[in-house]
Amino acid sequence: MRSLRKDFSLSALIAGFIAVMVSYAGPLAVVIEAARAAHMSDGQVSSWLWAISIGSGITGVLLSIYTRTPVIIAWSTPGAALLITALPNYVYPEAVGAYVACALLITIFGVTGLFSSLISKIPAGIVGAMLAGILFKFGAGVFTAIKDWPGLVVPLVVSFYCAKKWLPRYAVVVTLVLGVLLCWGGGKLDLSTLRPSIAVPVLTMPKFSLEALIGLGLPLFLVTMTSQNATGLGVMKAAGYQARGNLLVTSTGIASLLLAPFGCHAINLAAITAAICTGPESNQDPDRRYVAGIACGGFYILIGLFGLTVASAFAALPGSLVSTIAGLALLGALMTGLSTAMGDERTREGALVTFIITASGVSFYGIGAPFWGLVGGMLVHGLLALRLRAAAEKSLGAAPRKLMPSAQK
Repeated sequence: MRSLRKDFSLSALIAGFIAVMVSYAGPLAVVIEAARAAHMSDGQVSSWLWAISIGSGITGVLLSIYTRTPVIIAWSTPGAALLITALPNYVYPEAVGAYVACALLITIFGVTGLFSSLISKIPAGIVGAMLAGILFKFGAGVFTAIKDWPGLVVPLVVSFYCAKKWLPRYAVVVTLVLGVLLCWGGGKLDLSTLRPSIAVPVLTMPKFSLEALIGLGLPLFLVTMTSQNATGLGVMKAAGYQARGNLLVTSTGIASLLLAPFGCHAINLAAITAAICTGPESNQDPDRRYVAGIACGGFYILIGLFGLTVASAFAALPGSLVSTIAGLALLGALMTGLSTAMGDERTREGALVTFIITASGVSFYGIGAPFWGLVGGMLVHGLLALRLRAAAEKSLGAAPRKLMPSAQK
């Protein structure tokens, strides 16, 4: 506790808050849409939100304290998007059974080390390019939002860079406060419909069916591991942290397994929100950014306790405010990703392909662009590496033949 008090900073606290705000202002809508498509009851929806929030919060706090790094945990947004079309095809207990199977697979991949052994083979430049591709739309979104609400976005951008000059540690804090004040003054914050209510978990015993395991559990596992855990570990690696992938993935798998009967489809390493907490805006000292992970987890727990009430409060914030704050907070991480991507000439072309594919947002078979960006970049890198290796071997093979005449003489 003495160390935590010493390392505490307001900027880290605000970074954790912004990460949670981004999570609930955007991905939460995907969860709600999936619940509506499956005609879930209010109690089941509230329990679902409680499970993913509490699971993300407790796991993030414990891992951040234990590893002394900003470990940000969130629910699987691509998984929730998958559920929009897949969940209506199964009865709810079968879906819970699929959640349990998915969590078991995640845990097995973490315990056996299969996940880390695969990730360790990816060059840092390609990981940085993937991060930059993920964050590009958020950075661009700041300036495209000017067209929608110039009276809000322009003052926020100006205040952010002014604060970067005089108060660099609190640039995001100053911008967030100004944004809330402008929205409140402009009558854009309507919280009149909010009513406090405590979330009540609903236990559902899992029912296992082959159809649900193959049609829901396996795809959920694939999109969670490729689009979330691989990306989240890449974000931490790009920020300079030696993330213990086995520990992190195993922990999220166990947490998902325990909370699956309450509606948790999957929790995992965060990517976008992790970049907020692992970047310099959180704290200039990388060794003190773990406080942002603790703060983020604490806010998740608070929201989980109040379920739909606090979630609806986040949803009440104007989208232009959320996108602008998120984009500005992620500019530092975007710059780091681009620098890492282009820093090594040997991986530069593969990194470029990774960046382009990831930034394009293309998706195949329910698997998002970050995974395909990694695949494309690694293929290009591998082909170029083979060409260089063949050229080097040819050069070495030709050297002795040049020496033969002199040797005979």
